[in-house]
Amino acid sequence: MTKLLMRKSFLTLLAMTALLFGFAIQAKAEVIAVIVPQTHSMKSIEVNELALIFWRKKLYWADGKYVQALNYPASNPLRLQFSRSVLKSAPETQTNYWNSLYFHGISPPHVVDSQEAMLRFVADTAGAIGYIDACKLDSRVKPLAWINADGAFSTREPELDCAK
Repeated sequence: MTKLLMRKSFLTLLAMTALLFGFAIQAKAEVIAVIVPQTHSMKSIEVNELALIFWRKKLYWADGKYVQALNYPASNPLRLQFSRSVLKSAPETQTNYWNSLYFHGISPPHVVDSQEAMLRFVADTAGAIGYIDACKLDSRVKPLAWINADGAFSTREPELDCAK
């Protein structure tokens, strides 16, 4: 009986450790780069303007191009970090906002499933704006701003440790 109880306790402890370890990995914050096509004329963007774009309150760039903002699914850790830092809300609390705008003909930002999809869409679409893990940046896109792991917004490129 004692052996069975010890085995159950061990398995429970093992399961809890795996669960906590999984949450720690999922919750790990990255440095996020806010990206536009390489040919975009802007050099940087402020957090207030970025929030207006992702709340779909700013629909056109200064050059007249339509803004095409891109997001990840609500469960994506990058989206959670971006939403908390820029929009000051969690993705799951934004549903009512988007539902109310739907009847006014305003849709939420388009959702892509991967960082590669984000890179391709932004690189190939005039007026597009999105965000990726800063270590995934490549020459197809241009960064306008950075969201550090602590949530701080900056227009200055941070030092990155991409060798992880």
